[in-house]
Amino acid sequence: MPVQLSHPQAVIRLRDIEAELERLQALPELTAEDEQSFDELTREFAEVDNHRRQMERLSALERVRSTSASVNERRRPGGPALGTERGTSIGSGGHYDADPILNPDSVEDRRFRNPWDLGEMRTFGRSPEEIGQELRARALCAVEKMAGANDGIRSGATQIIEAWDDKRGSIARMCLATSSPEYMRAWSKLARGKGHMVTPEEQQALERAMSLTDNQGGYLVPFQLDPTVIITSNGSINQIRQVARQVVATGDVWNGVSAGAVSWRWAAEGSEAGDNAPAFGQPTVPVHKADGFVPISIEAMDDADNVTTEVGRLLAFGKDTLEAAAFINGSGSGQPTGIVTALTGTSSVVTSTTTDTFASGDVYKTDTALPGRYRPNAAWLGNRGIYNAIRQFDSAGGTNLWERIGADVPPMLLGRRALEAEDMDGTVTTSQDNNVLVYGDFDNYVIADRVGMSIEFLPHLVGANRRPTGQRGWYAWYRVGADSVNDGAFRMLNVT
Repeated sequence: MPVQLSHPQAVIRLRDIEAELERLQALPELTAEDEQSFDELTREFAEVDNHRRQMERLSALERVRSTSASVNERRRPGGPALGTERGTSIGSGGHYDADPILNPDSVEDRRFRNPWDLGEMRTFGRSPEEIGQELRARALCAVEKMAGANDGIRSGATQIIEAWDDKRGSIARMCLATSSPEYMRAWSKLARGKGHMVTPEEQQALERAMSLTDNQGGYLVPFQLDPTVIITSNGSINQIRQVARQVVATGDVWNGVSAGAVSWRWAAEGSEAGDNAPAFGQPTVPVHKADGFVPISIEAMDDADNVTTEVGRLLAFGKDTLEAAAFINGSGSGQPTGIVTALTGTSSVVTSTTTDTFASGDVYKTDTALPGRYRPNAAWLGNRGIYNAIRQFDSAGGTNLWERIGADVPPMLLGRRALEAEDMDGTVTTSQDNNVLVYGDFDNYVIADRVGMSIEFLPHLVGANRRPTGQRGWYAWYRVGADSVNDGAFRMLNVT
């Protein structure tokens, strides 16, 4: 790949390479990896130094041309007087170190013309935070340039990087490694069973991406096809995601901070302040592995565009479908903790007024039981069958409860959003618990997504007789977690 550094950057890079070579040379013994690194740095030094000398020669030639033009102009009648030449560059540094204010393309824009080329980054003598800052800037630039992404995906990717990237640029580094044109081409070939067509440049992109994950086997889905990015950009069919607090985890556990209300007081003049500090807690949400399998015909696999445009949508749909059940009734053991599971057995449960009878008074009772500080941002969550039962509470179709009753199942119940969840109880069965409605501020239900889905390609699927079916498939896996971090922000109606 041609070197694309400005002159100052080339000089800095040469110094960094020299320092690293000196460090390796000082080691008592070089490993095979050190030897390879030494050889690669030596080759890079020659390339960058040649690039530097070419820029300097070009700059010198431009100065000669400019001087010659000025001399010729002075020789013409009416030409400028000596010392008042226009446009001369003598004494300036030339185009390669142009003023970044007058010519910003000489530094920042040129630097990120290829944001995926991390070889031009200066790392020696810089703190991890400074490197992380540049990685984020490069990743945001890459989002604008990456192929196979629409505006919604670019917006979702930008949101994830800006909101959840850590100081060292972990998410930005993954974005750069898995969104490059080389990686996208390589992944598309692998996903179609044409790994033998991967070029050395594409293989290097694959190896760079796989060095960033602790998963064993498989290949990371390109950043622009990652279901987490797609769900963020396009919304979710799983309505609890629309109101829950969604975070991105970079490790195996998401760690949060919660605190009770500060104990304020009325203070007399000159009196000593009390200890009003809240009690801080540290809620954690572990992330769990989920996997899935997508079969596809050999005919469909021959269409590269079909692979790159459809695989992200298919994976995102399957992810959403699997999580819909877990976010309601998940056990928390090897899978997310569902909101019903989290609230069961707590003081947040509200029981029906009459045994095994669901009545309009129970809806009001649940609303009243929720503390006022959580009510402004509260939403309802229930099965469509329960919402239809509420509509039949009176002959007017439940107009004392619903708003906009003519628009199918109204989106508002007692002035708050009414969201659907098929996995919640849809009917009332006697002599058992019936958790029919959850009401509360879902900012206190945290869904932690781990960016980076891995996928393996299976070249042939076989039938019961162990013969090929004419299909291939993808085996994919990812990690996600969810749990309530404040049960007091919810009330759950149990008709029992």
